[in-house]
Amino acid sequence: MDRVYDDVEDASSKCEKRQKRGDWMVFNTGAALLDAIVLAVVSMEPEGTYGYKITQEVRQVIELSESTLYPVLRRLQKDECLEVYDMECAGRNRRYYKVTSRGWAQLRLYESEWRKYADKVTGLFEGRIVV
Repeated sequence: MDRVYDDVEDASSKCEKRQKRGDWMVFNTGAALLDAIVLAVVSMEPEGTYGYKITQEVRQVIELSESTLYPVLRRLQKDECLEVYDMECAGRNRRYYKVTSRGWAQLRLYESEWRKYADKVTGLFEGRIVV
C-alpha cells in the first residue's frame, strides 16, 4: 500500500510542477471542447487562418500537438463547420480554414453550454451548489 501512495504522491508532485510552469493542465480535453476551442480560434480571423497559426493560438489555451489538431480540423470540415481553401504564400500553397454559418451556430452552442457547465462547476467549488 505504501508503494501505491508513493506513486500517487510522485504523480501529484509532477503535476504540480508542470502546472506551475504553465505547460500542462490536469483535466483531459474531450473532442467537444477541442472543437469549441478550435472554432473559437478560427473565428477570430474573418477571412480564415492556417493550421500552424491555429496550433500556436490553441496552445495559448491548452497543450496540443499538430498531430492532434489536424484530425480536429478534418472533423470540423466534415461536419461543415469549417470551409477550406488554399492560398499561395512564399511560393507554397498554404491551407486556410474559415468558419461557416453552421460553424458559427455550433460555436454559439458551445459557448452557451460552456458557460452553463463552468458556472455549475464554479458553483460547486465555491459552495453555491450542494450535491
